[in-house]
Amino acid sequence: MLTDGTYDAFVVDATVTVDGDARTTTLELTIVAGERKGEVVTITSTGLRGSEFDLIGMPATLTVTDGAPTVRIDH
Repeated sequence: MLTDGTYDAFVVDATVTVDGDARTTTLELTIVAGERKGEVVTITSTGLRGSEFDLIGMPATLTVTDGAPTVRIDH
């Protein structure tokens, strides 16, 4: 579990699951800077656009607030 804060990350894997109108994206992110550099975390998100191939290799910002992670893909 990551402590609250903002982390620079890189998408190393992505899996998109569609169930009816619900779309879920599971991302494996590598932290690229700071004390946690090199750690891989898995985040499941809704509302992300792009295919698995579009997302892999993209830089991202991972923010943890009150223990809850959110991710933004930095296009």
